[in-house]
Formats: sequence, C-alpha cells, structure tokens
Amino acid sequence: MKAEEAKKIADQALQNLTDALKNGKSERITQYLAMLAKFHRYSFGNVLLILSQNPNATHVAGFGTWKQMGRFVKKGEKGIVIIAPMSIRPKNDKPEGEEQSDRDKPILRFRGVHVFDVAQTDGEPLPEPSRVSGDPQQHLNRIKEQVAERGITLDYDDVPPGADGVSRGGRISIRAGLEPANEFSVTVHELAHELLHRGDQRPASRTVRETEAEAVAFVVCHAIGLETGSAASDYIQLYDGKAETLAESLDRIQHVAADIIKAVQGSEEQVSAV
Repeated sequence: MKAEEAKKIADQALQNLTDALKNGKSERITQYLAMLAKFHRYSFGNVLLILSQNPNATHVAGFGTWKQMGRFVKKGEKGIVIIAPMSIRPKNDKPEGEEQSDRDKPILRFRGVHVFDVAQTDGEPLPEPSRVSGDPQQHLNRIKEQVAERGITLDYDDVPPGADGVSRGGRISIRAGLEPANEFSVTVHELAHELLHRGDQRPASRTVRETEAEAVAFVVCHAIGLETGSAASDYIQLYDGKAETLAESLDRIQHVAADIIKAVQGSEEQVSAV
C-alpha cells in the first residue's frame, strides 16, 4: 500500500470519528459512567489494602451498593477489609444555648468495613463501553511483528487491574485472553503511545495522549475492516476528550496511523515514526 492510499483511509476514518465525538456520548457510555459514579474513590492506603487481599480486583463496592446495581454477593465470599472513617458525637449534657467546648465536638474514628469485588457477585451484568469486534485475521500477527521490528517488547504480564494494556517505554503489556479484535485494537493503541508519547513531544495532558492513541487505533481498525462502532468515541469521552481535542492532534494521529496501516497491510515504503 502506498502512502497516499494510507493517508486517504486515515482521513476518512478520522472524519467519522470527529462526527461521532460531535454527536456526544452514546447511551452505552452514559450508562457506564453512571455505574462508575457508584464506586467510591479509595485512598491510596485502601487501594493497597484491596490489592494485598485481592490482586485481581477491578470494581469493588459494599454489599448495599452492589444490591442497588442489581447484583448480590455470592454465598461464602470473604469480604475485602478497608478502613472507613466514622464520626462519633460525644454525649452533650450542657443546657441548650450554652457554648460547646472542643471536647464536645464530633470525634473522627476509623473502623474496618468490608467491600467485595465484582467477581464475587452475581446478578445483572454491568454496563461496559463498546468494544471492537470482527476478525483481524493475519493482521494480528502483523501488528505484533511491527512492535518487534521497532525494538519494542510485547508481553502478556503484569497488566494493571482494570486495564487491557499498558505502554511502558520500550515495552508493551497486553492482558491475556482478550478477543482477537480487541487484542489488535489494544496493541495498536499501546504502540501509538510508544510512537507518540515517549519523546520530547509528549503532550502533558492525559486527555490528549489518550485521544491520540485511541484515534490511531480507531483508524487502523477501520482500515482492516473491524467493526468499531462507538468504541473509540466512548473511550475518548471517558477521558473527557472531544472533537476539538482530536482536531488539535490530527497531523500527529494521521502520520502514525498511516504508517501502521501500511505496515499491517503490507507496506511498500516505511515512514519514520513521529
């Protein structure tokens, strides 16, 4: 495939993605965001407690919260202990209207409470963002070859909880067991991080970085015929990205996407990475 052909494919796909972002959040991502709002943001100490007791935990919540979401803790499951604050108000024997002293003010104490990971529950399925589907065929092996040819290690180890992949600078880790289409998309996404975000031109904003990487993945998946649906726009909007964010990075996205397209489709000439 020649550079002009790859550029044309990238241009059309990026226009489709721009239109999707302008249309706003899909119903699926709206439901997903509403679900996330039900999960507490845990302190660093509680995160360590959760991971020390259940390293594979992804979404944790208390018994009542799971019940609100139509899920129930399985019989016999052992809760994950975290530390929760509680306010104790001392008994007030002063006459009404008399000023309270510091000793009469609420006292902050801490106690252990139990939460449960989603894997410890049954019930209504949780909403998820859309995912790429279809059959990448030989392109999955080709993208892996491209990663290796660029001197980047690809493995399936030590992926952070809740993530499908991670770029570490010279190393990409992908969660084992992903469907082929999703594995292809995640690999391209992390490769885009490696090519775009490991040098002096690395954007400071995470929103920009995730928008660029997912846009590259969208373009390449589109080029090989995978069904992308709202997966890319959903992902970008999870990081507060929008059409304007995408527009500011079009040149960078287009260059890297076209380069990867030519590589996985069988390139005649390789363009240097950004």
